[in-house]
Amino acid sequence: MADGGITSKIAEPYAEALMSLAKANDLTDAFGDNAAALISLLDESEDLRDLLASPVVSADVKKSVLQQLLGDQVNPLMKNFLMLLVDHRRIIFLKDICLRYQQLLRELKRAVLAQVVSAVELTPDQKQTVSDKVKELTGAQFVELESKLDPSVLGGVVIQVGSQIFDLSLRGQLRRLALQLANANA
Repeated sequence: MADGGITSKIAEPYAEALMSLAKANDLTDAFGDNAAALISLLDESEDLRDLLASPVVSADVKKSVLQQLLGDQVNPLMKNFLMLLVDHRRIIFLKDICLRYQQLLRELKRAVLAQVVSAVELTPDQKQTVSDKVKELTGAQFVELESKLDPSVLGGVVIQVGSQIFDLSLRGQLRRLALQLANANA
């Protein structure tokens, strides 16, 4: 939405305030679900993103649209927070605030986000195996898996946790084998 450094400086205090509100009302997980739903909504609707970002659209219109879209699907305290963002002209940073809130929630729960890339959809048993392996490697209590499909992986999985990448794919194994053969012939 905006410049990364400036955005994070603006999003951080709002995400922390949202976390404080969530903790005080024992709603950390509920707010996490609300944040995920808001991120999805923003990702799916360019019109909504444009409306919220527009300086010519009045705060009242933005609030009305959010009220109509969200209905009873979002916790009333979260809805009040969104209205505050509109009032303070910070609603443009909603996605960044929600993403940062999710990071704070993972830190609170000692959880990690693992992005898993595979050629085919993983079965529930495979997801559990990946989750257990990530817990073992990171020491996390909980693992949130984000799956993506990429046929070029050929087989196996590529797991990314933060800046660490674990390439357990067939493509990665072939690449390592090719390097070993090239080094053996050198």
